[in-house]
Amino acid sequence: MVGAGVGGLAAAARLATAGHAVTICEQATVVGGKLGLLERDGFRFDTGPSLLTMPQVFAELFADTGAPLETVLDLRPVEPIARYRFADGTRLDATGDLAEFARRLDGALTPGSGDDWHRFMVRAETIWDAVEGPFLRRPLGGPADLLRQAVRLRDLATIAPHRTLRGLSRRYLRDPRLRMFLDRYATYTGSDPRLAPAALAAVPYAEQAFGAWYVPGGLYRLGEAIRDRAVERGAVVRTGADVTSIELTGGRTAGVRLAGGERLAADAVVANADAAHMYRDLLPVPAATAPRRRLARAPASLSGFVVLLGVRGTTPGIAHHNVLFPDRYDAEFDDIFGPAPRPVVDPTLYVSVPRDTSVAPVDCEAWFVLVNAPRHEPERGVDWDAPGLAERYADRLLDMAAERGLDIRGRSVFRETLTPADLQRRTRAVGGAIYGTSSNGRRAAFLRPANRSPVPGLFLAGGSSHPGGGLPLVALSAKIVADLIGPA
Repeated sequence: MVGAGVGGLAAAARLATAGHAVTICEQATVVGGKLGLLERDGFRFDTGPSLLTMPQVFAELFADTGAPLETVLDLRPVEPIARYRFADGTRLDATGDLAEFARRLDGALTPGSGDDWHRFMVRAETIWDAVEGPFLRRPLGGPADLLRQAVRLRDLATIAPHRTLRGLSRRYLRDPRLRMFLDRYATYTGSDPRLAPAALAAVPYAEQAFGAWYVPGGLYRLGEAIRDRAVERGAVVRTGADVTSIELTGGRTAGVRLAGGERLAADAVVANADAAHMYRDLLPVPAATAPRRRLARAPASLSGFVVLLGVRGTTPGIAHHNVLFPDRYDAEFDDIFGPAPRPVVDPTLYVSVPRDTSVAPVDCEAWFVLVNAPRHEPERGVDWDAPGLAERYADRLLDMAAERGLDIRGRSVFRETLTPADLQRRTRAVGGAIYGTSSNGRRAAFLRPANRSPVPGLFLAGGSSHPGGGLPLVALSAKIVADLIGPA
C-alpha cells in the first residue's frame, strides 16, 4: 500500500480482513494524508476535511471489518449544517430537514424559494438514485464503461450529461442567492459550477438527506480509528517510508522500492497517492504513458489556502460551519480557472469553529479559515512560495472576515497558514490540487483515473481516482479496490 490517507487505510482494513498480508508505506511521519492535524498551545485543528457526510459509508467499513462504528467513534450531527451570509447581509441556516429548510428559504430569500428548492431536490434525488449504485460503488475503466452504465440505466435524461450544474440551477431556482448556494457544491469536487456536470446535484442531496456530522476531538480521529482497525486486522503501518518507485517484473507489479533502497515484494500494490504523481514519478514505464497523457489533458482541481487561528474569547452568533459569500461569485472561478490564475481577490470565506471544548483551551476557539485557491504552479501560474505572499494574503482574508461581520483580529493568539505549496509538499498532490482533477466538463466527474490501472496488479484508491474526492467517496474507492482484488 502506497500512502496512508483515508483511502489507503480503509483499503488496508478491508484487505487485511479478507486475509491479505498488508503493509502500508507512508512517506510522512503520521497517517491521514489530506485529513491532517495540527496541535499547538492547547489548540487542535483539522487541517483538511472538517465536515463528514454519508456516515453510512463508514458504518459499512467498520461493520465489514469486525466491529460497529459506534463502538469506536461518537459521530454527532451538526445543526445547522452551515450558516450562510450573502453579500447583501442575508443570513441563512442550512438544515437537513427539507420542510424546515424550505420555510427558512421563504423567510430569508424571495418568497417561493422554498418550493423552488423542493422541486430541485426531487430532481437531485433522482440523480442520486441514478449515480449512487452504478457509478459511485462500481469501478469505471473509461468512456466505454460509462456508456454501458448509462445504457443499462436508461436515465441519461435524469443525469443530464449535457447540462452543467449552473444550467440546472437556472432551470429550478429563481433567487440568485439560492443559485449561489447551489454553486458552492461544485467546489466540493474542486470544480467550477459553470462547467461541472449537473450530476453534481447529487452532492447537496446527499448532504441534506444524510446530514452533516462531526467527531469530538476533530475528524482526524476518524483516520486514527481506521488505522487502528487496519492494524487490528493485521496490517502493518510504516511511517517515514517513502516509496520512490513501483517495480514491475514481466510487465506486472512486483513490489515497491523505498528511498533508502529497501525493496518490498508484493503480488499487488494499491496506490493511495495522487494519481498524477503516481503515474509521473513512481511508474516511469510505457504502461503509464497513456494515463499520464490523459491526466495532462484533464483540468486540474482547485486547491485551498488555509489560515489556522487560536482565538481568545468566544464569538456570539457563530456556527460550527460558516460560509461568507462575496458579491460576485463568478469572479472567484475566473481567478482560479482563468488563463491567468491568481489568489482570489474577493473569495468566499469558509470558517469552521467547532463547538467542542476538547479542541481549544477554556474560553478560546480554534478557527479554521479556508478559501478556494489556484494550484501552486510557479512556472505558469501562482508561486505560493513567493516571499511574503502567504502572510499578506492571510492579512487580507482576516480583513475581509471583519468586513463581513466576523472580526477577530484583536483576539488572535497565534496563526499559521497552509498554502497549496505546503499541501503539495505534505501529500505529493501535484500543485496542491485537493481532488486531483476537477469535474469541469460533461463527463469529467465520471472519468477520473480508474481504480484498476493498465499495469496488472496495480490499483488506485483515494480522492484523485474514481469515484472522486471527499471522505465518503475516498472510502468507497477503497471498497471498490478491495472487491477488485478479492479475498486472499
